[in-house]
Amino acid sequence: MTQRGTLGVAVIGTGRMGADHVRRIDQVISGAHVSAVVDIDAERAKHLADGIDGCTAYTDPSAAMAADGVDAVLIASPGPAHEAALLTAFEHDLPVLCEKPLTPDAASALRVMEAEQRLGRRRVQVGFMRRFDAEYMKLKALLDSGQLGRPLMLHNRHRNAASPPGFTTEMLINDSVVHEMDVTRWLLDQEITAVTVLRPTPSGNAPEGVRDPQLVLFETDGGAIVDVEINVNCGFGYQVKAEAVCERGTARIGEEQSLVTDMAGRWGGTIAQDFVERFADAYDRQVQAWVDATRRGEVTGPSVWDGYATAAVCEAGVRAQSEGGRVAVELIERPAFYL
Repeated sequence: MTQRGTLGVAVIGTGRMGADHVRRIDQVISGAHVSAVVDIDAERAKHLADGIDGCTAYTDPSAAMAADGVDAVLIASPGPAHEAALLTAFEHDLPVLCEKPLTPDAASALRVMEAEQRLGRRRVQVGFMRRFDAEYMKLKALLDSGQLGRPLMLHNRHRNAASPPGFTTEMLINDSVVHEMDVTRWLLDQEITAVTVLRPTPSGNAPEGVRDPQLVLFETDGGAIVDVEINVNCGFGYQVKAEAVCERGTARIGEEQSLVTDMAGRWGGTIAQDFVERFADAYDRQVQAWVDATRRGEVTGPSVWDGYATAAVCEAGVRAQSEGGRVAVELIERPAFYL
């Protein structure tokens, strides 16, 4: 470690997420500093680097990872570029926080998993930030305590005000429901074995060609049933809610018990407008946990196995969208390395 004994991080990708992570490391969390930023847009990378003392801009991830002062890597580039960046990080034996998806499909995720196993130790934490959200953490602790008995069902709602330009029907699964896939596996400590997708008549708010909203159903190897309302053009804000139905009670999160006003014949509060606002604390907590673990010489949090498993569930979900009916999830046996 270099500058003031802190962890030198190379951030790969300086789009919306990457730039936000640069800000987070530079201004919010402790124990790390941004030593390099990487983007194919040289001007964008240079603009970010110029605002941070001791930070260098690169267009080549390999060059950044080989640079002095780089102790760890945060990958926030588009998903198709993740595999190459991860394998390069392995060559340099650098710990990585990789934004989801680990890779865009199960086959490439499996290649990353095999490469990490050849190293003989974990190097990657996958950026499933909901695991670091305060409400989700409370729900996880409650379910793990056994106080409510065995989970039977999990109801989820995932709504966005509007989908961005270029959004496709497949992205409902790969970019949105992927989060419910991970939290289902984490909350229940079960694997998803099958996916079914039901599609009502599309909303008038949905762009042409996008089949939104949808109801996605998961079956798990522990016998639970999980449903996800995915609605990315609801028109009013960003909402993520979950309710666990168990043998001896239920537990809900995302009820937005924040400031409520009564005035001028109306009552109400505010609704977050996007995921960055809703999960700001979770992102901060996630990166801080990664930095703390890395400085201890450890890798914690969601693993490459978690990235692979969600990629496999996504593939089943996209098939269920296009083919209809129930689609089984195809998973290899979990290696002892990830137990």
